[in-house]
Amino acid sequence: MPVRTSESSESGGRGVGLGLALVSALAFGGSGVAAKPLIESGLDPLHVVWLRVTGAALVMLPLAWRHRALPRRRPALLLGFGLFAVAGVQACYFAALSRIPVGVALLVEYLAPALVLGWVRFVQRRPVTRAAALGVVLAAGGLACVVEVWSGLSFDALGLAFALAAACCQVGYFILSDQGSDAGTEAPDPLGVIAYGLIVGALVLTAVARPWEIHWAALTGSARMNGTAVPALALLVWIVLVATVVAYVTGVLSVRRLSPQVAGVVACLEAVIATVLAWVLLGEHLSAPQVLGGIVVLIGAFIAQSAAPAKGSLEPVAAGGPERALSEQRTSA
Repeated sequence: MPVRTSESSESGGRGVGLGLALVSALAFGGSGVAAKPLIESGLDPLHVVWLRVTGAALVMLPLAWRHRALPRRRPALLLGFGLFAVAGVQACYFAALSRIPVGVALLVEYLAPALVLGWVRFVQRRPVTRAAALGVVLAAGGLACVVEVWSGLSFDALGLAFALAAACCQVGYFILSDQGSDAGTEAPDPLGVIAYGLIVGALVLTAVARPWEIHWAALTGSARMNGTAVPALALLVWIVLVATVVAYVTGVLSVRRLSPQVAGVVACLEAVIATVLAWVLLGEHLSAPQVLGGIVVLIGAFIAQSAAPAKGSLEPVAAGGPERALSEQRTSA
């Protein structure tokens, strides 16, 4: 009976983690739909990113003050999260968009789950399951259909380099989000990590985006969303509170409950969600290959997460190992 209770608890924890990962993908996926009308109304893309990250950092300031001892305890973690998981992903992705098609940039960026598996296998030297690898392959193939990569191939070397840098930064997001999960009660509070990561990201992006050149008047009027006038400020509030604060909080919490590689594959749903929301809210219709690609991504994400046994398992899998089991025992105690 105790074993059955433990298995039930682990299954419930993974279910919560998957739910959080889906919420995170939904929140992140809605950022582009809200940002595009702002960009079309006259705001520079990098300025939208700066407003997004800086606004979220201001919202998280109370949590940063609450965890003010964290910078002394884990300075490298906070600096890395701010540089890679926040500023790096955003800046590199937008730099890639300036040189290559959106579809190509998205596809390259979402190679991150495969890179995470590579990190686990060759850097951490932990075996990964074939099913997890199959899930990554299916997700990558489905994404190629979702973004219709064949409709605008461009081999600009610098643009592809920026997109690959964004993928590497996204790997940093998943790996750094998992840091301390095996430390039990000594693990850094994920909300504190996010708060300071956003602050660091805002400072870095300030130097890149030059916010003093923002066209502030664009935020006082309306933006057009598929012909409908929407207050620009309302879109910005959505981007800050939902597409950034909620997205990062649920994303980091999901990695803590799952694993970087499983959460990474589930995060591929972000591109599918973004495409569907663009269809519904912006009138950007989906083609048959995009619908098929979305289904393939869902199948890949399902295979990847269901192939990973419970974290307490001693089997050689990508989702964790004995150290995670000890961590969960200490935390539950």
